[in-house]
Amino acid sequence: MAKILVIDDERAIRNTVKDVLEFEGYTVSLAESAKVAIDILASKHFDLIYSDIKMPDMDGIELLDYFNENEIDTPTVMISGHGNIETAVTCIKKGAFDFIEKPIDLNRLLITTKNALDKQTLVKETRRLRQKVSNQAIMIGESVAIQQVRDMIDKVAPTEARVLITGENGTGKEVVARLIHEKSNRQDKPLVEVNCAAIPSELIESELFGHEKGAFTSAIKQRIGKFEQADGGTLFLDEIGDMSLAAQTKVLRALQENEITRVGADKTIKVNVRVLAATNKNLKEEIEKGNFREDLYHRLNVIPIAVPRLDDRKDDIPLLIDYFLTQICSEQGLAKKEFAKDAIEELQNRTWRGNVRELRNVVERLIILSSGKITLDDVKQYA
Repeated sequence: MAKILVIDDERAIRNTVKDVLEFEGYTVSLAESAKVAIDILASKHFDLIYSDIKMPDMDGIELLDYFNENEIDTPTVMISGHGNIETAVTCIKKGAFDFIEKPIDLNRLLITTKNALDKQTLVKETRRLRQKVSNQAIMIGESVAIQQVRDMIDKVAPTEARVLITGENGTGKEVVARLIHEKSNRQDKPLVEVNCAAIPSELIESELFGHEKGAFTSAIKQRIGKFEQADGGTLFLDEIGDMSLAAQTKVLRALQENEITRVGADKTIKVNVRVLAATNKNLKEEIEKGNFREDLYHRLNVIPIAVPRLDDRKDDIPLLIDYFLTQICSEQGLAKKEFAKDAIEELQNRTWRGNVRELRNVVERLIILSSGKITLDDVKQYA
């Protein structure tokens, strides 16, 4: 159920609004002043805020200014016992969702709550879709190592060359693949991703090439494979070092002849696909062990791009922290927190086995568990 924060210096008003909203099933928190509310918002997310305008120390309009400055986009409804048209217009211009006069009409309160929460649901869905489309295709950093990767992407993206992206887990191999696609001549066509490590070996061929109805016991209908889905666009084979030898043979044939055959079918299907592959394994060592086909390796490794470890570009850590702070606080509707300088230095001095992914997890943990500014003590305790 939705979480609502009610801010009012009058206890009777706070408790009345709380009782009404809780009766409707909402979870309600209370704050007797704007400053107390700001402290609460530093560590908790709310779906809706009700705020009085006339309050000591910091009034509701100043609170709206604070929300705008700190990019807090939680719908806020203003309450006033001294309301007039001019005040209402000022609040709306500063981003308030609505304006309610005292004494509060309870039916108006419930209708406004429903409307505000409906709007917030749409905002969250829009944000989620935007993040899904674009967030992962952002490469943060100004180090020499990451700039070299950017230069390689800019050179290879407009071509049709296959690219083999290597690097440890969490370094951002998927980001590189997405940037190559977005900068390519195929950017208006699909980018289809396959995590080869997540698909059982007995299903990988069906996943890649599709199957006909009745091809095997559970094939109750025809399936279009990833190669066909990516026709005209880009196919990203992530963790290709985990692909079975049988599937490798079929992928090699697809790359050589630009055609595939669905499982259980005789007919071949022409496909026009640019293949990008990624792995955290040393494929030359896998070839020596007999786990990877050498001819497929050479087909894929036209342009190699090695994504550096985070430990090899620690100068980028402050930029990454700031990016993750903005991103995570926005996702959770929190005021953007600040890292103390010595807290950042502590994180720069650490070894990051999980690379950028591990750093993001640590930043998110610190945002959730720390109160206010994130200090060196917070890093030592929670990171």
